Amino acid sequence: MRNKFDEQLRLLNNEMITMGSMIEKAIQNAMTAFFNQDVAKAAQIMKDDEQINMEQKKIENICFQLLIQQQPVARDLRTITAAMKMVTDMERIGDQAADISEITVEMVNYYHEIKSDRIHKMACETIEMLLQAIEAYVERDMKKAKEVIAHDEIVDQLFEEVKGDLIRIMQTSTENAQFAADLLMVNKYLERIGDHATNIAEWVIFSIDDRNGVYDD
Repeated sequence: MRNKFDEQLRLLNNEMITMGSMIEKAIQNAMTAFFNQDVAKAAQIMKDDEQINMEQKKIENICFQLLIQQQPVARDLRTITAAMKMVTDMERIGDQAADISEITVEMVNYYHEIKSDRIHKMACETIEMLLQAIEAYVERDMKKAKEVIAHDEIVDQLFEEVKGDLIRIMQTSTENAQFAADLLMVNKYLERIGDHATNIAEWVIFSIDDRNGVYDD
């Protein structure tokens, strides 16, 4: 019985890695499509979001099966609980990649002349957080997970700086106001992805910390 349970735990781990790879690809491709104004790529990302949703349901089903098969020990229960929480954040990251792609499709309909260098930096920092959070899960690396949590302050600071820039543009440049508003939404989606990456990192710590997720700052 335990051998079957361990086999399903390994399956859960593999599916978590698969979903992590899917959302990494989704947000990286979404930002590439955004910066290159690649409408076809953006449309494909929106379509592919359903696959991420299906993977979430698959993982949740594995978790439920693990819970009902036998009484998990504390360590197993932490692993299963963390997986169920993490896939919720992963699925929302997929949604936000699709939301950014929708903006990419819409913004080809109007003129804009705003450099997006700071948005690019925001995207790089946020994606790095996500990559590190997934790596922390795969490697069961508490130190790396804590670094993700600390990095969120950098992303939050960038978010405020970019928001300030875009609000000033919206107030002073009528011709670029719509594009600035869209950039503001992209900026917000990136900030939320940083929050989700932080959540994932916190659940990684919970899953491997014998003190039930309590950790030092």
